[in-house]
Amino acid sequence: MEAVIFVGIQATGKSSFYKERFFKTHVRINLDMLKTRHREHVLIQACLAAKQPFVVDNTNVTVEARARYIARAHEAGFQVIGYCFRSDLESALRRNQERQGKERIPEQGLVAMSRKLQTPTLDEGFDQLYDVCLDQHGQFVVTPWVDVD
Repeated sequence: MEAVIFVGIQATGKSSFYKERFFKTHVRINLDMLKTRHREHVLIQACLAAKQPFVVDNTNVTVEARARYIARAHEAGFQVIGYCFRSDLESALRRNQERQGKERIPEQGLVAMSRKLQTPTLDEGFDQLYDVCLDQHGQFVVTPWVDVD
């Protein structure tokens, strides 16, 4: 049983990565879609009770934001795997400009989220942690995490 937590600012590829890697195996938990923390809580509870793998596809930029999922997943016997989506702000802003309609985030919101980003560590309770970035061809490159002191 796997609980996957994505970490990263908007426009770094999190939802695309979900579609590519987890669509057929994990339920997607996403506040943009669910709209409220109550709905998110209900869906996570259902996944935990049913032993259903899930992905939290939110920004999760702070230790506190991630902790709410890590603790609950561990209590239910899930392995917790984190994927940190690294991108410089300029690249994220460029990708955001390519988005259409409501998918495009106001630039100041993306900048503010970037300032809040706290790099995850294994000490937070992740059983595994990976670094994800996009190569020059737009392909995901996933490497095992190395904590930096």
